[in-house]
Parts: sequence; structure tokens; C-alpha cells
Amino acid sequence: MLIGIIGCIIPGLPGTPIAYAGLWIAQATDRIDFSWQFLLIWGIVTIVVSVLDYVVPAWGTKQFGGTKWGVWGSTLGVFVGLFFGALGVIVGPLAGAILGELLGGKEIKEALKAGWGSFIGLLFGTVIKLICCGLMTVALIQAIW
Repeated sequence: MLIGIIGCIIPGLPGTPIAYAGLWIAQATDRIDFSWQFLLIWGIVTIVVSVLDYVVPAWGTKQFGGTKWGVWGSTLGVFVGLFFGALGVIVGPLAGAILGELLGGKEIKEALKAGWGSFIGLLFGTVIKLICCGLMTVALIQAIW
């Protein structure tokens, strides 16, 4: 569970799926007995949060005035950034949104605003992952005691 929480902060490490795996590891012991509904619900939440992690930077770009160029740039930046480690996952959506807006004919000020939105979206996704992993950790601690 601790590795999952760390993975929420360190880009490239899938924090929420790791925390969910922690629930299954605990379930495999004689001491913990989660219901199948509990594990199913957390499995669905894990999938949704994992997908949102890739979508939220593009959403942030759009919320800060980005066009389809910036949204596509941010989305491509997420995936390209994966090949460049932790820094790439942070810089990729930001740079992608800015580059997309510039290619779409926007001025630098507007492009930077869209890039900022992508970064805010990335931070928002991180908060969502931390909340999810924190709640899974609390559930595990409650099940132990």
C-alpha cells in the first residue's frame, strides 16, 4: 500500500493499481477477508482512476481555454512523456499542450495558459490517485484491527 501511495506521486509508477494489488495480497492471507463486492468496487474505482490519469491533463487544457490542438497535444504528450521517465510524464502533457496550441496558430500567451491547464490537470489527477490510495489504505488498516 505504501508503494502505491508513493506511486501516486512518482510519475510512471502505477500507484492506484499497486495499492489495489495490496488489497488482494492482504486478501490472500488468513487474517483479512474482504467481500467480493468490496474488491469489485475497488477494482472498478482503480480502472476509472487509472483512465482519468491520462484524460485529466487534456481536460485541464480545455478548461484553461485550450483548443482541440492543445487537447491533442496534451494527450500525445502524456504518452510520449512515458518514454522519458518521471520528468517526461510531468513535462510531456505541458509541452504537448503548448506545442499543440502553437501549431494551431495560437499566440504564446494563450499556448502557455493551455499548458498551465494541462499541468493543473496533472496535479488534479495526482490528488485523485492519492485520495483513492489513501482510502484503500484506511480500509486495509481497519480490516487488520
